[in-house]
Amino acid sequence: MPNSLRSNLIQFAKQQRRTLRRMRQQWKYRSISLMNAPILFANSFPKSGTHLLTQIMEGFPLIGPAVNSGMPAVVMFDGATGRERSRREILKELELLSFGDTSYGHLHALPWIQDILSSDNFATIFILRDPRDVVVSHVHYVTDIEPNHVHHAYYTQVLHSFDERLKTSILGRPDAANPFPDIAGRFAPFVGWLGNNGVLTLKYEDLLADPFTLSSQILDYAIKRGFPLNMERNKAVEVLVSKINPQKSPTFRKGKSGGWKNAFTQEHMDIFKEVASQLLIDLGYEKDTNW
Repeated sequence: MPNSLRSNLIQFAKQQRRTLRRMRQQWKYRSISLMNAPILFANSFPKSGTHLLTQIMEGFPLIGPAVNSGMPAVVMFDGATGRERSRREILKELELLSFGDTSYGHLHALPWIQDILSSDNFATIFILRDPRDVVVSHVHYVTDIEPNHVHHAYYTQVLHSFDERLKTSILGRPDAANPFPDIAGRFAPFVGWLGNNGVLTLKYEDLLADPFTLSSQILDYAIKRGFPLNMERNKAVEVLVSKINPQKSPTFRKGKSGGWKNAFTQEHMDIFKEVASQLLIDLGYEKDTNW
């Protein structure tokens, strides 16, 4: 079976299952139309707590008219080839989402994407993480977890130590067929989300430290964006928090922040400061370069 046909059939099956879920939810909350609910979209910089955030999103169908879309992540690049996906491809996937759907992705803050994800139809939460922990997580993901990743062969066959792989995750591969920027360059296209007043921005570290408060913020934001809550607020927050289970994440390793301190050598710290010291300051993770 051709890959394109297989892909279309899989997508059709997912849409059919979503239709059934929407029918069940509409019956469950028949006094409230799904059309009154925004699309709940979890956006993130890769390796920044995406699965924790989507776990919270899974609680929304239990507290009001929302439906797990079941759709794959909406992303900027094809994971297996590194090819940048077209505007048409991304737009088509966003247009498949319906009112009340929950979905997620790793989308840059391009003006046209910001217009969509901050529109009245969406309640978008953007999550970020200390970039030093991101590069450590990236090494483990590319090396051990995702064999279909475009850089997997390079990390496993050309690089022969964690030290080399971490340097590459910090510095990137600018000479690769599909250029892989350094960590500051990879984050740069996401910076625009931080100043978007229509999007709620959270930090992974805060979510780990105080899931109740952060889940409360997410719920209040969703309500402000039009989500019709169907139960008492504090109970609803408890439902959202109860869905958090890092061990159920397919990319879960340790589920904590600050692990970079045990992974970085002095050399790693020096090269990170060269390429991304200002990024840490801009994101509020450091006040200066003395770390």
